[in-house]
Amino acid sequence: MNQYITGTVIKELREKNKMTQREFANKLGVSDKTVSKWENFRGYPDITLLEPIAEAFKISVPELISGNTVHNENVSANMLRSKFYVCPVCGNVIHSMGETSVHCHGIQLTPLEAEPTDEHHMIFIERVEDEYYVRIDHSMTKDHYISFIAAASSDDMQLIKLYPEGNAEARFRIRGVRRIFAYCNHDGLFSIDPVKGIDDKESGYDDSKERKELEKAAEIMFK
Repeated sequence: MNQYITGTVIKELREKNKMTQREFANKLGVSDKTVSKWENFRGYPDITLLEPIAEAFKISVPELISGNTVHNENVSANMLRSKFYVCPVCGNVIHSMGETSVHCHGIQLTPLEAEPTDEHHMIFIERVEDEYYVRIDHSMTKDHYISFIAAASSDDMQLIKLYPEGNAEARFRIRGVRRIFAYCNHDGLFSIDPVKGIDDKESGYDDSKERKELEKAAEIMFK
């Protein structure tokens, strides 16, 4: 273990929870002198106390050890502010509506930051009745591929997992969708507004001049 709970973290969390050393000690079944030793760097809590300490502070054990606590005042956060996490070891995809502490294969994951689409990750969107058909020009090899495509509205998240040697495409219900995300295992997360530059929200993104120009350039590039 390359990280462990420090006396500074214990003191900060205890004071934040408005507990005296004695009150905190009573919750753990130890003496207040023991808590004082921890906080003054004259000892560490036994590993068997990690869960009781985390419970006392109403946080998770990973948060306790890392010292990075999570605070969500609004658990029904807007889906458009969602966060995505991808494990670099197994490719596991985790979606969160708010702040959280995510670990996979012993690694603490950081949320992905979405970038605007570029010439190597063009997201083409067509409106087909009540769905968006989303396509990405990508090689989709075993080593370099689009891992997932997602569509977010204020109260819903639709996510399609993709795999190497498949097609980089997906269909989503249009209702309320305001952001399309795509994750490349080499280059990270990209996003686009499905009606970017369109004044008439009822017209499809595929009707725009911008999309046609981008698609033409992509066809030339990937020939």
